[in-house]
Amino acid sequence: MSQQNMSVGRATTAAKGAAGKAGDHPVVEWGARLGYAASGVLHLVLAWLIVQVAIGAGAHASQSGAVSAVAKQPFGQFLLWVLVVGFALLALWQVTEVFASSEAFDKAKAGGKAVMYAALAWTAGVFAMGGHTSSNKQTKDFTRTLMEAPAGRVLVGLVGVAIIGIALYHVYKGWKQKFLDDLEEHPGRAAVVAARVGYIGKGIALVAVGLLFITAAIQQTAGEVTGLDGGLKSLRDLPAGPVLLIGIALGFAAYGVYSFARARYARL
Repeated sequence: MSQQNMSVGRATTAAKGAAGKAGDHPVVEWGARLGYAASGVLHLVLAWLIVQVAIGAGAHASQSGAVSAVAKQPFGQFLLWVLVVGFALLALWQVTEVFASSEAFDKAKAGGKAVMYAALAWTAGVFAMGGHTSSNKQTKDFTRTLMEAPAGRVLVGLVGVAIIGIALYHVYKGWKQKFLDDLEEHPGRAAVVAARVGYIGKGIALVAVGLLFITAAIQQTAGEVTGLDGGLKSLRDLPAGPVLLIGIALGFAAYGVYSFARARYARL
């Protein structure tokens, strides 16, 4: 083995060791559990917003819509800062997992989750400081930017395929109870039922989002892609759509309940 390869190996080992120590730090572990509890709050609020969409009450069932709804509650400002801290520390813990993991799939999964939780922390922070942001607008802008790139329609279509892949993984994870691998011990029958319903419900919602991206790629209608909110509203227009949305809302609520159990039992 060359000296250069040995140096790279030592650096990689040192990075894994540092990441492992950071991930095991009590503050980071406590923050990660707080982040899972924050996810539970957000999913319960999203469930309520989805019900509003189902009955045509004009709600926006998006991440920013859920954070905005939290901001309007008593002690909303305090709750928003709790969300900021929880999601930020959960994102940090996921970053440590990127360096500590050996498998490429585990690294990619942890990296994607780190970005997602960091975005949630940023959104909550914007509202906590009195600002406003729109998930729908961000999705439109992202899709429009992709569409304008070389082979843009292909890229937008691939995003849709990737989202559907994630959706199917959610359904598989829920149906096969693979979420138990994320936990230190069995959380109890009620939490398992909530997790199964939650993962499958979220998976169905994400399929609708992925189909919106694929449709946009085919029809070149980037401005019509509005993420989760748009996907849910497209489902509402189907026969028995409102009933389907109520079922998805129950799924999000169940996932929220499971998130509280995960905050306690998560393998960190």
